[in-house]
Amino acid sequence: MIPRRVESLTLTEKAGATRFEVLVKPRASKSAIRGERNGALDVAIAAPPVDGAANEELVRVIARALDVAPKTVAIAHGAASRTKVVEVRGLSPADVRARLGARRA
Repeated sequence: MIPRRVESLTLTEKAGATRFEVLVKPRASKSAIRGERNGALDVAIAAPPVDGAANEELVRVIARALDVAPKTVAIAHGAASRTKVVEVRGLSPADVRARLGARRA
């Protein structure tokens, strides 16, 4: 479930991929995109930040939300941080915004 408010999400395009910042809250009660905060996507992840489990769950959550294969989503920066930069190959910034905005909270 994705909130409709993603208009102020900061999206950049680089080498055929779209990048955006993600604020991650690990060990949440359930994995979900909670909205946008300060230009970044706010995502709760049920998995703990141990052995890459939270990063793997983050990739799955974003891929599911954008209706793309998980292999097209990667963490470009911040793998060990709660603030990450995620890259989605094959979608333009307009496509990402449209797909996130089309989902209902």
